[in-house]
Amino acid sequence: MLSQSKIAINYFIFALIATAVNICTQDVVVRAYSGRFHILTAVIFGTAAGLAAKYYLDKKYIFRFKARSAAHDTRIFMLYTAMGLATTVIFWGFEFGFHHLFQTREMRYLGGATGLAIGYLVKYQLDKRYVFRTEAA
Repeated sequence: MLSQSKIAINYFIFALIATAVNICTQDVVVRAYSGRFHILTAVIFGTAAGLAAKYYLDKKYIFRFKARSAAHDTRIFMLYTAMGLATTVIFWGFEFGFHHLFQTREMRYLGGATGLAIGYLVKYQLDKRYVFRTEAA
């Protein structure tokens, strides 16, 4: 079993990785697509990419979860995603709020990173209590 400090450090590192995946994906999408809903499209794609990366890292290295089957893994991923809905509201609120207030890409990304950091703190507690609990494994 990992110590609480090791878990916290790893979770922080994985949150940074998922944040980088999210923001980089957004940047790629914005550069590739400049249509009417380019910001929303970028945020959706970034959120999906960051979610997938974070699920893999959390499942394997934080919670040491092993699914019984592909169906079980899918069910746990869906629960993980559902727990992320509230934290996504936090993340998007900060990102779109910064975008509205400052009207620059850099500040939008700063808002997104801030929202992700707060959201990840909340998400860890939700995942620990409801997603990767012993009964779910």
